[in-house]
Amino acid sequence: MSGHQEEQKLGKAYDGVLMRRLSRYLLPYKTAVAGAVVFLIANALLQIAGPWLTKLAVDRYLAPAPHSVPEWLAGWLSQQPYEGLTQISLLYLGVMILSLCFSFLQGYMMQWTGQKAMFDLRRGLMEHLQQADVAYYDRTPVGRLLTRVTTDVDALNELFASGVVAILGDICVIVFLLTAMLRMSPELTLLLLAVTPLVLLVTMRFRRDVRDSNRRIRSAIARINAFLQEHVTGVSVVQLFNRERRAAHDFDTHNREHMDAFKEAIVAYGWFYPVVEFLGMLALAGLLSFGGYRIREDELTLGALIAFFQYAMRFFRPIQDLSEKYNILQTAMAAAERVFQLLDAKPAVVAPAQAASLPAGPLTVEFDHVWFAYKGEDWVLRDVSFRMEAGETVAVVGHTGAGKTTLTNLLLRFYDIQKGAIRVGGVDIRTLDPHALRRLFGIVLQDSFLFTGTLASNIRLGTETITAQQLREAAGRVNLLEFVDSLDRGFEHEVRERGAGLSTGQKQLISFARALAHNPRFLILDEATSSVDTETEQQIRDALANLIEGRTSIVIAHRLSTVQRANRIFVMHKGQLRESGSHQQLLAQRGLYWRLYQLQYKDQELGRRAPAAEEARRP
Repeated sequence: MSGHQEEQKLGKAYDGVLMRRLSRYLLPYKTAVAGAVVFLIANALLQIAGPWLTKLAVDRYLAPAPHSVPEWLAGWLSQQPYEGLTQISLLYLGVMILSLCFSFLQGYMMQWTGQKAMFDLRRGLMEHLQQADVAYYDRTPVGRLLTRVTTDVDALNELFASGVVAILGDICVIVFLLTAMLRMSPELTLLLLAVTPLVLLVTMRFRRDVRDSNRRIRSAIARINAFLQEHVTGVSVVQLFNRERRAAHDFDTHNREHMDAFKEAIVAYGWFYPVVEFLGMLALAGLLSFGGYRIREDELTLGALIAFFQYAMRFFRPIQDLSEKYNILQTAMAAAERVFQLLDAKPAVVAPAQAASLPAGPLTVEFDHVWFAYKGEDWVLRDVSFRMEAGETVAVVGHTGAGKTTLTNLLLRFYDIQKGAIRVGGVDIRTLDPHALRRLFGIVLQDSFLFTGTLASNIRLGTETITAQQLREAAGRVNLLEFVDSLDRGFEHEVRERGAGLSTGQKQLISFARALAHNPRFLILDEATSSVDTETEQQIRDALANLIEGRTSIVIAHRLSTVQRANRIFVMHKGQLRESGSHQQLLAQRGLYWRLYQLQYKDQELGRRAPAAEEARRP
């Protein structure tokens, strides 16, 4: 299913399985939910009290009618009209104040509960995303994951805060009003209910129109978000190729789709409420005619008719609200299905029930006839075998797509292999806890990722046991300390999103300091110097001796100048380990490594000759 089709998916208006799963997030706050339900029912009962007090005032004092006041209340009310109306007015005021308090308490409790439940749900989603394996992110767009944690969770919050409990409240109001009206006048109640089928038909049509427009709105929003994310991230390419006008035109297309969808929703809301109001007025006109006839026949009091008018006006309001709540419920069910689909995605890489432990002392790394494919049998690694001794530095070279980075991904158990075994210290890594395994490694990637915060927080990455002295030592060993000391706030210098404002070389040196500060037993450098200038590369190369001292190191590089000091060099070609040996040994073999070396040496020679030729042509 495509991303846009998934966003458009509506699902059932009510799904019992999903609702039961959602209700688990309310269980810790069941006391608040129970209190909200109590206040809601009490407020629904108070909806009956106001018109009944109006009937009492009219039938006892304004248009007295015999036997219109209950005996238990007749003795409490004053015989004097002024005093009696004052008493009833105070009762009415008390009812309004209580209704206000109950409504506030019910709304506050459900909003509080909804926010707490959604806090727990978002925390669970974040924890799940942190545990998901890398393969899951390979096949799932990041924008869709962000939508799950933000927009979909907000839809569920609306369900809890103003959905399920509010639906219960509307149903209670309708039931209580019907009960009161039937006790007062069954005939007038049936006359009012004669209009109800028309109201229901209008409501169903409105619900369908709003459902379709909301589906288009969600789909348009998804396209706008995807377009903005792509074009803001690639704004430099847009400007470089003068694509601003084309991008603006494409954005206008998506923006207009969103506007047109909203127009449809506005039209639906525009006609729905006036039509329901018109039908309500028709019902009231019928009540007025028939009620006046009943009064003339002394079969109905004036107060009862006035109270019935008030009941009738309140009767259609919850019906209108129910149509709104239906849309909320349907949207929330679709959001819940997507959220739980994310939560139900089980990671392929998990810790075993009984995790093995590593032996004490030096640890070796061994690849034993390893086969691996990201998909099907499209093998990225084919029968790869080698062994690294503790403290050894191994370099891995080869053309793009040869499987160099895949070796480290498998060693860190970001993916599980299909055939063979990978062992650390003689222990198969599939029997180890992935967290314990990854704590052994420090890794520096080609693209250094920095988080918003400070230099210190980016080096520590939450490991508070790293002291300030250790920070300085790690920075000093990778030639970063001079730059840090030149800053006004030193290690407390503010780092913006993705390290904006820092050069590529500075970000790379920070990544080196991060790896060293955690004092790993294994060090992986994956194209760590390919994005830096020559001077910075020289600084890093000078620090390599300190970096790899006492550690087993894997250096992946295209530049052969950075791997010549390695104890051994592995040459990968089309997923196979084709050559292995020192720099001089591989050159002597005149194989793949020799050809790579000749190509790079030729490029360097051409690079050196070009400035000389240019200089010679100058007069």
